[in-house]
Order: sequence, then C-alpha cells, then structure tokens
Amino acid sequence: MIMKKRMKWTGAFIFICMLVLIARLADIQLINTESFGGENVNLIEESVGQRTQEVMIDDGRGRFVDRNLLPVGNFQEPKLVLFPFLKNIEWPKEKLAQITGYSAFALKNMLEDADKPLIMGSAEGITLTESQMDTINDLEIPGVFAIYQQAKKKDEAANHIIGITGESPDVLRERYPDKKELSSKTQVGFTGLEKAFDEFLLPDAETKLLYHVDGDGNPLFGINVKYIANANPFYPVSVKTTIDSRIQKMADAIVTKYGIKKGGLVLLDAETSEVLAMVSKPALERSDSGSHTNHMLTPQIPGSVFKTVIAAAAIENGLKLKNSYNCQLDMYGEHDDDSDMGILNFERSFARSCNYTFTTTAEELIKKDKKTIEEFAGKLGLTEKNGWSGNVFHYNQFRQFPEEKSPSIWDDPRDKGAFRAVAQTAIGQKNVRVTPLAAANMMATIARGGEKKQVKIADSILYKNGTTMFEFPDQDMEGDGISPYTASKLQHLLRLVVTDKDGTGRRFQSLPFEVSGKSGTAETGHKTVHKWFAGYFPSNNPKYALAVVELDTQSETSSANSIFYDVAAELSRLENASTR
Repeated sequence: MIMKKRMKWTGAFIFICMLVLIARLADIQLINTESFGGENVNLIEESVGQRTQEVMIDDGRGRFVDRNLLPVGNFQEPKLVLFPFLKNIEWPKEKLAQITGYSAFALKNMLEDADKPLIMGSAEGITLTESQMDTINDLEIPGVFAIYQQAKKKDEAANHIIGITGESPDVLRERYPDKKELSSKTQVGFTGLEKAFDEFLLPDAETKLLYHVDGDGNPLFGINVKYIANANPFYPVSVKTTIDSRIQKMADAIVTKYGIKKGGLVLLDAETSEVLAMVSKPALERSDSGSHTNHMLTPQIPGSVFKTVIAAAAIENGLKLKNSYNCQLDMYGEHDDDSDMGILNFERSFARSCNYTFTTTAEELIKKDKKTIEEFAGKLGLTEKNGWSGNVFHYNQFRQFPEEKSPSIWDDPRDKGAFRAVAQTAIGQKNVRVTPLAAANMMATIARGGEKKQVKIADSILYKNGTTMFEFPDQDMEGDGISPYTASKLQHLLRLVVTDKDGTGRRFQSLPFEVSGKSGTAETGHKTVHKWFAGYFPSNNPKYALAVVELDTQSETSSANSIFYDVAAELSRLENASTR
C-alpha cells in the first residue's frame, strides 16, 4: 500500500516536472521566442548568430546628405574582407599582397588567430583605390572581397546636428509596437536628426556577406560566401539637409581654434532661414552624456543682444529716440564709477550698449503697456520655438529640431511692476532666456525687412533612386513680425554698432564688406558670463545671419567677436574662390 502511494506521488511529481518542462520549451520555442527573459533576448537571432559569420556592408538605415548631396555624418570606406576559413585552404595570398602592399606573411598570421571575418581599412593600414578593388574582386578568390562599407565619420563636424544612434530593444518596441519585423539589433536615433527622422530612416533590408559555420567555425556548406543585397529601389532614403559641408567644417574648425569649451554658433541663410552650419561645444562624444546637449537649441541668457527687442518696441511705440541719456549712470540710475560713456543719444547708446538708456526706455514702455516687451520679443521670434514644424504624412506636428527648448521672458508676471526686475529684463538678464538659433533667426528677420520664418535644417526626404518622397516647404512663424519701417530702423542701429568709433562691433570695420549686429555680455550669477555677438552680413545685401556665443567663460575678452569675424572673413574668401 505504501509502495503504491510512493509510486503515485513519484509519478505525479514526474508528470508535473514534464508539464513544467513542456511549458518551458513552449515559452522558449513558441511564445517568447523573440523576447525571452528579462532582457528580451531574440532567441531566433541568437541561434542564427551562433552558426553564422557575416560582414555588414550596410545596415540599411537611411542617411543624410548636405545641400549639395554630399554625405554628412557617414561615408563609404573601401575595405578588404578576409573570411577565417582561408587559413584552412590554399589561396593566392601573394597576389593579394602585391595589390594591397600588405605582406603575405602578415596576412597569413592574422588569419591564424581569426575566429571571425577580418575587415581591414585605413585604420589597419590598407587604403584601396577603386581600380585596386576591381582587381581584387576580379581574382575571384573564395572568402576575399573588396567592398565599400558604410561607416560613421568619427571627426565629423556635423555630429551634433546628425546625432547618435544605438541598439535599444525597449525603445524600439515602445516607438514602433506594430513593426514586429524589425530586429532587436535595429539602430534607433537618440539625438539630433537621427531622432527627428528615425521612422523614415528605419532599415528595409541589409546588405551583407555571410556564410554558415559548424561548432568549430568550419564552413557548413562549402566555402562559398553569400552576398545579400538590398534590391529595393526606394530604400534606404536620404534626408537632404540644408547644411553646406564645406561651411560646416570651416565653422567647426574656427570654434575649435578658439578653444571654446561650451558654446558655439548658428549660421543661417539670411533670405530663407535655412541652417548652413551649426556648431555646439563640447564636441559630441557617445560615451559622454554631458556632451549630448546641443547648446544652440538650449535657451541661454542673452544679455545686451536683447536690447534689440527694446529698440524695436521703442520705435513702433513712437518714443523720442533723439533724447539724450546720462550713460554715466548704471542700469538703476545710480552713479557708475566704471562708466565713462557720458551723455549719449539713443542710437549711440545702442552702438555702445549703454544699460541706463534701455532700462529707462523699458520702464516707459511698461507704463504704457505691460505686455510690450514680450509682444515685441514675439514679433522677433523670441517667445516660441523657431525650428520647422508642420504636417508630414501621419505626423501632425513633425519637428525638425525635437530637442529645441522653449524660450522665456518673464518668470513671474508681478515682475512687470518691479522697477529693478524690469531693468534687468530690459538688458537680457533676470529670467530672459533665448536660444542661439532664435538669436540668429531674429537677425535674419531684421535683415529681410521683418518677415518671420521658421528655421529649416532639412530640405527634403529622397528615395534611394533620387526621387522626392517629401519636400519641406518654407513656412512663416506664427504671429506678426515687425513692420518694414521698424526693420529699417533696426538695420540702421545694428549697423551703427560696427561703424561707430566706439561701437562694440567696431573691429568688423576691417572686413571687406559691411557687418550689422549686436554684442552681448550676460552675467550668470556664478562668476562667469556668456559672451555673444549676433548679426548679419553684408549689410546692404544680407546673405548670412550668424549668432555666436561663448558660455560660462571667465575671460574678459570675447571669443564670440573673434569667431564671428573669422567666419565672416572665411565665407568671403570661399565665395571669392568659387567665382574665379
């Protein structure tokens, strides 16, 4: 009796174990095959990966080109590929050595230690011409290929603009729950344009070389390597940006030359508000999350650049700008021992950046209408995001700059009734925050007579065959801009900043063309300042709008002015060279 009970219990236990084992196998092979365990491992991919060796030529993700269709952020690098089974067969390594200049002995030694395909390019000392690649492939040596492999430019000047991609199964499934066909290793965009255009850039198919191996790494089906290519004539797509690669590289080199640790520049086409170049420092490093912020899209304290807004409000409100101001007084009307400006009219106050003139003007404006300052900041595009946004297919509000932050003027409406708060706001301090992108666009708005436009950095999305999938139209910003009359008066004031013998931009007088702009020094409250210069050029026929800022510096001299000067001078040189 006892024996029967033991047998029953033993049988039940074995039966339960079998059920658990069957359930476990079903979970592995049928239910959670593509997302097994806490880390959502794709078991099918891992199984295939164990018996496959491959060389990824192109992962199929879309890419970016500049306004002249030149690659931005990536390039096709010539590579020599050697599969490890070559060490087990006789092959003409001497012929390959003659073509590449790499010794046959070195090639043999490298293959002896290889357990996966060797991919050799410039980093390994092999630089192949197109004719050399053709010669190698004409040899038809099994396991030897000369290919162009898609690669990221490590020192690409536009890295902040293009952004970062990486593998993240969780992010992939969260963004695209309906795209079950995507591999868990699919790259997704985390910053910059890679993030903005991520869904358009997702791969349709990969281009790769592969062969299957057994447990010891020997070929399963002979030594033939399979070439799998993406035959889709439409994908991957290319995003045609408005960036000029030549100008972008030049601008990055100049900012780097001046050792800017934090800051950068935005260069726009003054007529269209298209981004020609954008540089943010510190340089983008994948491993350093602190470098991921694009400071050109982040609101900063603008300092005296904001006086342009007060000037616009004063002009349109009919204030008597010929009045004289005692610029030996500080912003609060108290005597300033450090000031030797003397008595100045409004125009020279703008040129020399006299604080007292603008704090008293702002107080007069606020007494007439408490909304005046933010109203004219809005007319100049400083109260909203400036980047292009609109309807793109099923996106109702697609944004080309998803990381652009909103600006601010007032933090507390009660500040409008406090003289000292009004004074600080008038000179771009207190709670005023403006992105360098918006500062550059404000100058473009003034340069073209008051018309506000959204800033574009992408012109269109192109299919693989070169036809257009979508074209981003020029779009005005919401709300009214300044009047043509006010724009002309501001143009005059911005020009005086350079032409006045004591103007804060007088060093630009030595350039071969006229410059108009406004300098700014903003106190941060941390014993550092932000140094700005924003403007446009040539003054009489504006082509470029440029904002430069050096953030959190303790230097008394302004690298912003020097960078602005060098960029303007280099643009002039490039234009002259192209017309010869």
